[in-house]
Amino acid sequence: MDIIREWAFHIHLIMAISWIGGSVFMFVLGVSLRDKKAQQEVYPHIGPIFGWFEVVALISLLLSGFILGHYYNLFEMLLNPNGSKISNALYYKAILVAILTVATIVHFIIAYKTNGKERTKLQNILSRTSSMLIFILNLFVMHYAIVLRDILK
Repeated sequence: MDIIREWAFHIHLIMAISWIGGSVFMFVLGVSLRDKKAQQEVYPHIGPIFGWFEVVALISLLLSGFILGHYYNLFEMLLNPNGSKISNALYYKAILVAILTVATIVHFIIAYKTNGKERTKLQNILSRTSSMLIFILNLFVMHYAIVLRDILK
């Protein structure tokens, strides 16, 4: 069972690094490409590649997270919080991951449906809001992951 935990931990760590690095890259790209023409040239090529990578990374993170949660008996603590540092960190991370997952699904669906097409005002607002939310939530999820890892090591 320890080999499964080790593999799950390494997969979780590698996918988290990739996920957050990709999120920062796409955020910087979005902020630096102010020219609409430049965006229309870049995003149709990079977006789908990153989008499918994002789906694989998210599924890998969720699966490895469930494996680690099972190994460390974290689901019991999540369902019956006791106010401890680990219980609170786990609770906040789980809530943030749930919101992050929904934001990612919303962003992916809009990006996939509108790739290379003109977006409606609502699609634009939802896409940009979910993108910013993903970027910000990643930082908080990472914080709680560090807190949990520090306690569990």
